[in-house]
Amino acid sequence: MIRVESTPEFVAAAYLKMEERIAVARKKLGRPLSLAEKIILGHLDDPKTDDLTPGTSYLQLRPDRVAMQDATAQMALLQFMSAGLKSVAVPTTVHCDHLIQARLGADDDLKNAVVTNKEVYDFLRSVSQKYNIGFWKPGAGIIHQVVLEQYAFPGGMMIGTDSHTPNAGGLAMFASGVGGADAVDVMAGLPWEVLYPQRIGVHLKGKMSGWAAPKDIILVLLGILTVKGGTNAVIEYFGEGAAAVSATGKGTICNMGAELGATTSVFPYDSAMERYLNATERTALSDLANKHKHLLTADEEVLKSPEKYFDKVIEIDLSKLEPYVVGPHSPDAARPISELKKAAQENGWPVNLTSALIGSCTNSSYEDICRAADIADQVSAKGKKAAIQLWVTPGSEQIFQTIKRDGQMQRLEKVGATVLANACGPCIGQWRRDDMNPDQANSIISSYNRNFPGRNDGSPNTLSFLTSPEITVAYAMAGTLAFDPLNDEIPGMGFKLKAPAPAPDLPANGYIKDETGYLAPATGDVEVIVKPESDRLQKLDPFAKWDGKDYLDLPLLVKAKGKCTTDHISPAGKWLKYRGHLDNISNNMFEGAINAFDGERGVVTHPLSGEKKISISKAARDVKAAGLKWVAVGDENYGEGSSREHAAMSPRFLGCGAVITRSFARIHQSNLKKQGILPLTFQNPADYEKIQEGDKISLLGLAELSPGKPVKMIAKHANGTSDEMLLNQTLNAEQIAWFRAGSALNLLREKAK
Repeated sequence: MIRVESTPEFVAAAYLKMEERIAVARKKLGRPLSLAEKIILGHLDDPKTDDLTPGTSYLQLRPDRVAMQDATAQMALLQFMSAGLKSVAVPTTVHCDHLIQARLGADDDLKNAVVTNKEVYDFLRSVSQKYNIGFWKPGAGIIHQVVLEQYAFPGGMMIGTDSHTPNAGGLAMFASGVGGADAVDVMAGLPWEVLYPQRIGVHLKGKMSGWAAPKDIILVLLGILTVKGGTNAVIEYFGEGAAAVSATGKGTICNMGAELGATTSVFPYDSAMERYLNATERTALSDLANKHKHLLTADEEVLKSPEKYFDKVIEIDLSKLEPYVVGPHSPDAARPISELKKAAQENGWPVNLTSALIGSCTNSSYEDICRAADIADQVSAKGKKAAIQLWVTPGSEQIFQTIKRDGQMQRLEKVGATVLANACGPCIGQWRRDDMNPDQANSIISSYNRNFPGRNDGSPNTLSFLTSPEITVAYAMAGTLAFDPLNDEIPGMGFKLKAPAPAPDLPANGYIKDETGYLAPATGDVEVIVKPESDRLQKLDPFAKWDGKDYLDLPLLVKAKGKCTTDHISPAGKWLKYRGHLDNISNNMFEGAINAFDGERGVVTHPLSGEKKISISKAARDVKAAGLKWVAVGDENYGEGSSREHAAMSPRFLGCGAVITRSFARIHQSNLKKQGILPLTFQNPADYEKIQEGDKISLLGLAELSPGKPVKMIAKHANGTSDEMLLNQTLNAEQIAWFRAGSALNLLREKAK
């Protein structure tokens, strides 16, 4: 049986394998290595592999473990079940954190979720028991916080079916978000295939003080690199400033590396990580890490001359760091807090805030809550309360019980805060608001990680701003964006806030361990039931194989304009309940996409009937019923954001043959390949403008599809003219085999037989 825990024996064996593989790769490369390279090369399936070129080579890697959250685990485990295997091949866990709707408070919301989602929780629990997977119950905590507390170890490699899996980089772990099909491969004992990421080094100098927080480091970097600046790259932090950041602060920074599009982010092992491992009762792992520091830090030559070994080096002086606020609508819309008031007035954003929210997988550590409570104390000492609703989401039961014992929770409640369940809640759209009309423009501020339109409450009219927990609490006291916490008096209170006092990164009396949230795998056989009549769960039928023919005159279903994230392609919120039912959830397909031809959201002119303002999913079903495939066209960084593979599976299920864009986000492009959809990019990005409403698109030469070979496209326009274009593709030989087989899962199923 595979042990789910990261035991000392397991970690020691992982270090031994790393030593051996790195030695082979180092001899081949003949140069010093960065930390990220050591972890990557130390997890090669075959260290003698010929091609080790960042940015072009596809690597076969052997992750140490897999983690899944309940929303994405449903489809991943349904795929795993259909592969016909008896057990997972690597340590794997499931965490029930996404399906708990935030409305009233922790106790009521959790009780309601357990009843509402019973069928799904029973399914996930039984599948976990059957296939040797560790199961974390609803309310136990958010996947990334629990992984950091329980499973992450320096130098390890993990994949997770959530884009913020890189949170574990706070413990020097190479942790990457993937689609469910990638997770299925690894759980089935196959390597994880990924493009060898390029290397971006971030040199942190100096030390933070005053209001500056780890969150500000990543917000500044987002302003520098933008949401696509880290695509197919690893962000590696180093320098004296890196050593001055706590382990959980490092986790915050790595977590939001997902917003850069990065494959992952990582910090070198140091004393802050050692202290965190010891505080979470993993002293044996810190002892092992101390003995293997040469595996867990970059070579000295890399640190002395980083410009020689990174593709790009960015320097950030922490001693000059100012708090940042980003938004609305994109996590790279970054500005120093001193500029927010002016930006709000110039852009006509609603300055009166309606809610402030702290916590989430990004900012729910003991240190975060301590600094937030300090701001609350300054206000309660004056007999005042928050001007608006303040919501608090602890990251785990361990954090919840510890801040309850040490008083931070009560201090926040004293200014009017409502403590929510240990779950994702409003961060991922599970927020039932009774205070706002969804048609009403309003502004909120939070310490979350993502702020796309509709992301938090389902309303595209909610303008979401992101900042650190302590700055969020400061704005909750003021209730307005027309306020600078560093320089202004709180409106109506007549005093200025002081910067929070330095907070402990770890509780002096230790954490209160969660003894009830975890369920170990069963030892006997377990029956998994999926009822045919269920509207929450549906067994998967294999997608059809490619018929060997070119795609001729495929209708253009939608041309999306501007930002088209996975939230736009497959929204969460109310749709989360259908994450295990492919047919039902496909009714949300492209619900948030902006139609390039008329600016409308989620509707198109029907490609067959010509009827106006038809929902995109309805039009797709009609085209599929007519026996046709269809094509979608997208803009820059298409598929940015969440790792949810439903944004690829729903189009595949409803008949998509190809998605053609100016550029793709990494995870989504991989998800499309896994499901048998051709992800193609305009060789000339300006050709995007040539696509017209009513086009019929042909993709030629598919029988000769080979790595690096462009695909010829002809777009026939409704007026009788046509345009010929070349499209690039990044499929390697194995991925072409997925396309021909109909999906990667089809190939896996055949191998299992």
